[in-house]
Amino acid sequence: MELVEQLIARAKANRQRIVLPEGTEERTLKAANQILTDEVADLILIGNPAEIAEKAMQWGLGNISKATIINPDNHPRQEEYAQLLFELRKKKGMTIEQARELVKNPLYLGCLIIKNGDADGQLAGARNTTGDVLRPALQIIKTSPGITCVSGAMLLLTIAPECGDNGVLVMGDVAVTPVPDANQLAQIAVCTARTAKAVAGIEPRVAMLSFSTKGSAKHEVVDKVVEAFNIAKEMDPTMLIDGELQADAALVPSVGASKSPGSPIAGKANVLVVPSLEVGNIGYKLVQRLGHATAVGPILQGIARPVNDLSRGCSIDDVYKMIAITANQAIAAKELEK
Repeated sequence: MELVEQLIARAKANRQRIVLPEGTEERTLKAANQILTDEVADLILIGNPAEIAEKAMQWGLGNISKATIINPDNHPRQEEYAQLLFELRKKKGMTIEQARELVKNPLYLGCLIIKNGDADGQLAGARNTTGDVLRPALQIIKTSPGITCVSGAMLLLTIAPECGDNGVLVMGDVAVTPVPDANQLAQIAVCTARTAKAVAGIEPRVAMLSFSTKGSAKHEVVDKVVEAFNIAKEMDPTMLIDGELQADAALVPSVGASKSPGSPIAGKANVLVVPSLEVGNIGYKLVQRLGHATAVGPILQGIARPVNDLSRGCSIDDVYKMIAITANQAIAAKELEK
């Protein structure tokens, strides 16, 4: 778990303001208390202050008072955020009355706080669906420059030190876009490389995976991966990337040398970009269950400021780690804009 410790250390060294819209949810509150105790991030909890105080007392959460607590139904900047939402969405037909109502929704309010520059990232999903978490993020914060699709990366901490970076691999997309076209797949490659650097702290070596290596098979699916590789190179000429590669050619030096001699990536990949969500979701779960890897995520990527989605079955530890990850993404997003 050395990598998780590094994530936490980086977050402590450059504390970010993270919004937790599910401020009265038990796992969220318990994780928040530990984050505040460890001084990993500055937190903004959205929820009824009296209810949060009561639950904090009930569960012995002595440091929750260190968080900024915002009542979504009644707070001094309610009208300011409503006006911001109205300006952002009026061309889509939103009225100021609708904006005033939506500002009471913690997921919308959290994204507006970020958009206004009053916070750096958001984490939710312990109570809400992925769609509910993503919708306000896409409407308010929007995607990063040059990116039109959101995707999800999974951090895989494997017991195979010969693979990736001492067993650390990042895989995308595992969470959002079911059947990306070539342009979307290229964006996923660029975003997953950024996540690898921001979260895993590794220099990305990106493999565009397929069932073919360098023309060993012919199919339109392979053609899509090759096209995506070419687009990704145009998007970021400095990125170390190659494709199409089979998984063994991407990960095993001897196989890489045999199937793709001279490739800068074959046998050395630490970022795996899969051709579809189906492959990614099945693939990481096989690695997790059969290979006894630790899977951390999904980490949402492609949004201008980090907004991450928890599983509704998450643990307190999951929430803690994802707050640290969101903070690391926020640090990287700011550096990217310099």
